[in-house]
Amino acid sequence: MKLVRNTIAMGLLAMLLSTPVLAADAGHTSAAMEHAGEAKAHGEMGHAKELLKHAKESLAHAKAAGKEHADAHKHMDEAIKHLEEAIKHAEMDHAGEAAKHTEDAMKHMRESGH
Repeated sequence: MKLVRNTIAMGLLAMLLSTPVLAADAGHTSAAMEHAGEAKAHGEMGHAKELLKHAKESLAHAKAAGKEHADAHKHMDEAIKHLEEAIKHAEMDHAGEAAKHTEDAMKHMRESGH
């Protein structure tokens, strides 16, 4: 009985100690998704300048998330590529095309599983 109790206690301790790490990992992906969503919305309204600001923020968080999530790295790399394209198009005042790239970036962020 003592072994079972100790095993459960160790499992709970491991889970509690790993929670901040899991929360930090999800933080960058969540922030990247939020800014990508804002960028997409501004692009659909024709606001290239605002899209650019949010796409850059999303890109910074996506890069950080990509470093933290080795298993989801492929999807985050694709998200980063689409965010870079969104930034290029926003700088050329092509809000609609930039919005499409932010939407694709969001799809890959969701597929990353984080």
